[in-house]
Amino acid sequence: MKTIAASYAEAIADIQDGATLMVGGFGLVGIPENLITALVEKGVKDLTIISNNCGVDDFGLGLLLRNKQIRTIIASYVGENKEFERQALSGEITVKLIPQGTLAEKIRAGGAGIPAFYTPAGVGTPIAANRETRVFDGKEYLLEESLTADFSLILASKADRMGNLVYNKTAMNFNPIMAAAGRMTIAEAEEIVEAGTLSPGTIQTPGIYVQRLIAGRQTKRVEKRTVRA
Repeated sequence: MKTIAASYAEAIADIQDGATLMVGGFGLVGIPENLITALVEKGVKDLTIISNNCGVDDFGLGLLLRNKQIRTIIASYVGENKEFERQALSGEITVKLIPQGTLAEKIRAGGAGIPAFYTPAGVGTPIAANRETRVFDGKEYLLEESLTADFSLILASKADRMGNLVYNKTAMNFNPIMAAAGRMTIAEAEEIVEAGTLSPGTIQTPGIYVQRLIAGRQTKRVEKRTVRA
């Protein structure tokens, strides 16, 4: 059985200054919002964050940015987070922007134990400057190294006590590949059920990838609400 933390503070107790974290989610969908809030309250700093983007200014990873707790962020785009944009342009944080598909594959490869791979994305652009390339079947490819992290913070819809996880539709996004690529994976789940409750065919992340669980409810904020005029 996996460790089930009694509080969010207990769940992230091992995360210290300078840690590298993968944080699941796409915008505000599928983010482990309560684990992020616990990091804000703990005050850990000089973090390297690997995430698709940083959401919005006053929620999720935006709170860590506002508190100047992030040193480096590896993401696919800035998004609509104005504080992220401001800190990136002023040089307050180091930003490494990676094509979204390449970012996903770097994480997946890291979880699979693959150190590097070749991709056509970025060839012929500034991204490829001074980087290794090779030609396969007459087409040029760029070498990309995989990504891993000290900790992966992810969100699941359901977990069982063995750490098996099920996600809710598109809230799955980066969570499964990040679960595999962290040395310690901490899963925030809306519901934790007894082992054997989940149908084996529905399990999307096997428990072998998960070291710690915490149960709780999410706010599930909408990033941009559009209504009919």
